[in-house]
Amino acid sequence: MPSPAVNRPVRPVPLRRLILPLLLSCAVLVGATACGGGNGSKTASSSASPSGTSSAEAQKFAKTRFVANAGLAAGATYQWIVKPYRAGTFKKGADGRTFALVKAGLAGGFVYNRLKAAVVNAKGDPLLSKAVAPLTAGIESLKGLGTKLRKGEAGAGDIGSFEGVINGIKDAGRSAGAEVKDKVPTSSQLGG
Repeated sequence: MPSPAVNRPVRPVPLRRLILPLLLSCAVLVGATACGGGNGSKTASSSASPSGTSSAEAQKFAKTRFVANAGLAAGATYQWIVKPYRAGTFKKGADGRTFALVKAGLAGGFVYNRLKAAVVNAKGDPLLSKAVAPLTAGIESLKGLGTKLRKGEAGAGDIGSFEGVINGIKDAGRSAGAEVKDKVPTSSQLGG
C-alpha cells in the first residue's frame, strides 16, 4: 500500500520566495566584502596602476580613475538610495519596499567601496588629493549606513549624509579639474 504523501500533488513555490533569500544572501556578502578591507584591496589596486609612466601621465590616470569611481558612487546613491527614499518606497507598507531596501543596502556598500577607491585614486594627483582630504571623515561615516538601509532603519539624516558626501566629492573633483558626473552602475557591478 503506497504512503499518503506519495499521492499529494506538488505545488510550485512562488518565485519571490526563491529570489528574496538569494538577494538577502548577496546583500550580506557584499556588505561583508565592502567592510572587509585588509591587505587584499591594497594589492589589487597597486597591481592595476600603470608602470613606466611619467608623473603627468600618472596624474591623468589618477584623475580618470577618481572620476570613474566617484561617478559610479554618485550614480548608485541617486538611483538606489535618494530617489526611492524621496518616492516613499522605504516606508512601511509601500509597494516594493523589501526589494528597494535590499537594493539600497547593496548600493550603500557599493558607494562606500567606490568612494574609498576614489580617495586612493586622488592621492595620485596633488591638487585632487588636497581637495578630497577633508572628505575622508565623511566617507568613513557612511561605513555602516548600508546595513541601516537594508534593515529599513535609515532616516532623512542618513540619506542626507549620502547626498552631502557625494556633493562634497563632486565639488572637490570640480575644483581640481576632474568633474564627476553620475554614472549608474549595472546590477552586476552593484552585486560585486
